[in-house]
Amino acid sequence: MNSQLRRLALARQGLLHAPHFGNARQGTLNAIEHLGYVQIDTISMIERAHHHVLWSRVPGYQTADLNQLMAERQIFEYWFHAAAYLPMRDYRFAQRRMAAARNHLSAVDHRDLMREILQRVQSDGPLRVRDLEGNKTNGGTWWNWGPGKRALEKLFFQGDLMVSERIGMEKVYDLRERILPAGLDVREPDLADYAAYLLRNDLRAHCVVTLEQLTHLHDRTLKNTMRELIAAQIASGEISAIDGIPNAYAESATLAQITDASAPSVHLLSPFDNAVIHRKRLQQLFGFEYRLECYVPAAKRQYGYFCLPILFGERFVGRIDCKAHRKEKRLEVISLHLEINLPDVELFFALLKLKLQQFAEFNGCEMFDVQSIKPAAWRKYLVSSRQLHAESI
Repeated sequence: MNSQLRRLALARQGLLHAPHFGNARQGTLNAIEHLGYVQIDTISMIERAHHHVLWSRVPGYQTADLNQLMAERQIFEYWFHAAAYLPMRDYRFAQRRMAAARNHLSAVDHRDLMREILQRVQSDGPLRVRDLEGNKTNGGTWWNWGPGKRALEKLFFQGDLMVSERIGMEKVYDLRERILPAGLDVREPDLADYAAYLLRNDLRAHCVVTLEQLTHLHDRTLKNTMRELIAAQIASGEISAIDGIPNAYAESATLAQITDASAPSVHLLSPFDNAVIHRKRLQQLFGFEYRLECYVPAAKRQYGYFCLPILFGERFVGRIDCKAHRKEKRLEVISLHLEINLPDVELFFALLKLKLQQFAEFNGCEMFDVQSIKPAAWRKYLVSSRQLHAESI
């Protein structure tokens, strides 16, 4: 049963059969709408997480696709469990967090500054944080970077301003009314509607969901509402509990489906990938314990600063720590850690070589360079693409 559940879960994530969502910009939109969100992250050892997640699923993905979809009002940027791109159709469900931000009383009152920022955007158009630095009004210095940045973020979190685009990782803000498409449903959902949205989203994107996953970072009131919703849907037969995984559920109709094993592929996933971000669920369903070690002191790291989970078919089989040296056009594989009982070794390494070359090109590099492989016995199966190129001449 677990093998079937794993295949169902990976199929829903678009990691079992490709292309699941389609190609290029339309595939990017389909992926974001299906997954419910794509997390934004600033770490740049390799290409940033939001691009990595989409590249892993959408053939022909281009990093410019996200700004284009924002310009088309198909997606928007806000907060999910972290900064994220979200489908515009789900905008109303962000209203609960926006209302909470409006009602939050800060120790520092920036209301006058917020009012002047809104007036400036209204008259002068979109702005960035850097546009606040060094500005003065009436001889004062209220536009200095610290208070200005905090006021700008407050306006963003309470929904008065939205992000119209990113220039690199820098956000450009504009008025909400200039960005929201006409006719969009902007009603704030009640708690029951919001819980139903979370459950519906995660069932669609993951197939197998857990209560902890559904209520991550939410308060007790939402958790109680979610428990009531789950109990009601179990009673109606819409969803069923999963044997062997505490507080795990799936749609009853889905559990009756049979997903045949397909030809295995290799994926190098972002630490912030939707498929692995819920670490406990990852361990329960796939038996894979994983943590991102950039937050761990260097002396205590086991697998590397920014180690990526490696998916082979329906199994997670190891971790790979990479760094893109873009000026040198070289992707450094700092370390590769694989399980000892790796299935179908030759097929795995053939697919891994191909994936590493594709990953190098995605990161603006021409080749990959392998430094360390553990266990060392696997070293004979993988050499750097620089060496492969030299041997072919």
